[in-house]
Formats: sequence, structure tokens, C-alpha cells
Amino acid sequence: MITIYTDGAAIGNPGAGGYGIVMTFEKFRKEISKGYKHTTNNRMELLAVIVALETLKNDNSLATVYSDSKYVIDAINKKWVFGWLKKGFVGKKNEDLWRRFLNINKKHSVTYTWVKGHAGNPENERCDVLATSAAKNKNQSELLVDEFYEKENDKTISKIVSKI
Repeated sequence: MITIYTDGAAIGNPGAGGYGIVMTFEKFRKEISKGYKHTTNNRMELLAVIVALETLKNDNSLATVYSDSKYVIDAINKKWVFGWLKKGFVGKKNEDLWRRFLNINKKHSVTYTWVKGHAGNPENERCDVLATSAAKNKNQSELLVDEFYEKENDKTISKIVSKI
């Protein structure tokens, strides 16, 4: 069984963001993090889960994902995301990531568990450090662009400006 902890962060929300992942299997441990120039906390929380699952080398891997994101865990465990899919994600944010999640999730056997954030869980705390450090990266050239979010944000700004 692979154990995965994930966390996402956004400074300003929206603002610079990042995700952190800690994956363990027997004696092996892997930590992953990336930072983005402009995004949201929810996008980073979800992206962390996606990247972790995409990192698994074998299909049909058995894993448990721990996240402090109610947004992510409830959407999956309460099966909201499947209803959103049936309705074409109308009125829902982060469609691109939810579709990406659904594609990778079906390749594995995963249990999703919510953990309280900032409550002393060492792996959750480590993910928080990874995510916030990635978001606060002083070297702007190392921060990635969340292209879907930027494009959607530009559309929203254009709509607002056109009404003025």
C-alpha cells in the first residue's frame, strides 16, 4: 500500500501557489513540490492529488491519499465530482483539473481520507512546508504558469471591463 499526503497553498488566494506531496511505500519516500505564479488554493490542493497519482509507476496501484482539503476529499468521497461530470461541470470551477483527476483516478484503487490541517500530523505538516515554500519561491523564473487558470481569469477580467 502506497501512502500519499498532499497539500496546496496560495499566497493571497488567488496569488502565487504551490503544492507539496509526500509519498511512502515500505522503506521508500518521495517528496514533490512545484510553485505557480498565479493560481488558487483549491487548484493546488487538487493538483497535488493528481500529480501524486500520476507519479505512480504501475496501473492498479493500491494507495491511500490524505489531504486536509475538504473541497477535494468531499467532492470525491461524496461523489459530487461524478454529478458535476454528468452535468458537464456547468457552473463548477477547476473543470480542467477535475477531468484530469477522473482520468488518473480510474487507473488506481485509491482511498481518500481527510486529515485536519495544522494539527501536528508530521506528513501533513511537511506537505504544508513544501507547498508554501514552492509558492514563496523568490526565483520567479522557476514558478510555472497555471495556463488554464490564467486564461479563465483573463476572460473574467475582460467581461468585467466590457461592462464598465
